[in-house]
This record gives sequence, C-alpha cells and structure tokens, in this order.
Amino acid sequence: MTAESETAIAAPAKRRPHVPQVRPVTSADIREALLAGLSDFARAPAYGLFFGGIFALGGLAILMFVNVMGIPWMVYPVAIGFPLIGPFAAAGLYEVSRRLQTGRPLVFGEVLSFVWRQRTREFAWMAFVVLFAFWVWVYQVRLLLAIFLGFKSFSTLPAFINVVTTTPEGLLFLAVGHVVGAFLALTLFSITVVSVPLLLERNVDFVTAMITSVKAVITSPVPMLGWGVIVTLSVIAGIIPFFLGLVVVLPVLGHTTWHLYTKLVAPYAE
Repeated sequence: MTAESETAIAAPAKRRPHVPQVRPVTSADIREALLAGLSDFARAPAYGLFFGGIFALGGLAILMFVNVMGIPWMVYPVAIGFPLIGPFAAAGLYEVSRRLQTGRPLVFGEVLSFVWRQRTREFAWMAFVVLFAFWVWVYQVRLLLAIFLGFKSFSTLPAFINVVTTTPEGLLFLAVGHVVGAFLALTLFSITVVSVPLLLERNVDFVTAMITSVKAVITSPVPMLGWGVIVTLSVIAGIIPFFLGLVVVLPVLGHTTWHLYTKLVAPYAE
C-alpha cells in the first residue's frame, strides 16, 4: 500500500453540505402543477376537504372573535390577512401529495401523525415566521388606522366601510394599507412558496429553506409572480362566501404548491 493511499484512508472525504438546488420553471410548469393539484384533490377528496374545512373554520372563528371583542370593523383586514397562514395550514396536503406521488398508501392517522411530528422540527420555526407575519399585518392595519382615521368613529362594519370609501382620509388609508399589505404578502409568498414543503421533505434549517424559496422566485420571477396572482385571486374568491370556498380552494392550492415545489427544487442526490 502506498503512502498516498494510506493518507486517503486516514483522512475521510468531506461531505458536501446539503444546499438545495433551484431550477427555473415556465408558465407551462405552473399549468402542469395546477393540473396535478386538481388531480390530487380528485384522488383524495376526503383529505382535502378535511384540511380545507379546518382552515375555513379557523377563519370563521377569528371573525366571531373580533365581533365578540366589539371590533367588527377588523373583519375586513383580518379576512384579507388570514390567508397569509395558508402555507402553514397546508402541511397535511403536502404530505398527501407526496404519498400519492411516491405511491405510498394514504392512511389518515399516519398523515396526521406526520404533521404533528413537525412541531419538534425546523417547521415549527417556519410556522412562527408565518404567524408573526400575520401579527405584523394586523398591527400595521391598526397603526395606519390611527394615523389616517384617528378622529373617525365607527362601531359597525358598515360604518367602517362608509368611512373608508367616502372620505379622503379613508381612501388614503385604503391606498396605503393595500400597498403595504401587497408588499407584506409578496415577501411572505417569496419566503414560503418553497420553504414549507422543503422543510417537510428534507432535513434543512428554516433559514436555508427561506433562502431557497426566495431564490426560486428570483430565478423564475414572471411564472412565480403569475402563480402568486392565481393564489391571490383564488383565495379572494374562496373568502367571499363566508370562507366556505376555502374548503376547496386551500386543498387545490396546497396540492399544486407541492408539485410546483418538486419542479423548482432538484432532487437531492447523495
């Protein structure tokens, strides 16, 4: 045995760090992912309706809460901001799509157990980031309300709508609020569109997952922003009938996001 070979045996090869590789996607990929998402919902409707139903009930519970607390005017900003936690709520749907894609059996208890186990992994930190963003949204609404409508009074939702749509201060509040909200939504979309399914599938930290997600958006800005518009319009349509539309909208978007993730992030090769 030569000295070189002895040295090679004595010094084990260094493993490359696991850095997810991002691939560009096109509008055709978005369509394919959407069709795959619809197919997953059709193949496992009970799972989709279950998780979508929980999400819709959560929205209704929050609306009831703001009414009980005597702040019914918060219904509109809460209804707009609530879907921000959608990526977190769709965790179970990602697991369903993963099982369908890999041919693993769908067992309700195993899917729920998988979601429950995420509380001890990096996914819990990602959930904190998403919930924090929702809190920031609610806080900035109250801040802008104090700045632009501090001297206005309204005790009901119709009164609030009347003020913000018929007064200069109200219109300015709406304009600034929607601009700030759009920026927050775009930021959250960029850091979660890939990171949440990535954390469920691979053993990476949540910061790496968020960076990978932002890279995915930057790599394919037009298709990804188009997907963001589709998500936004679909969620708005789902919210209008007292959140009931989200029972179907959430699972379809969740399944689609999983398939889009598999197109955006290259498989990890040991």
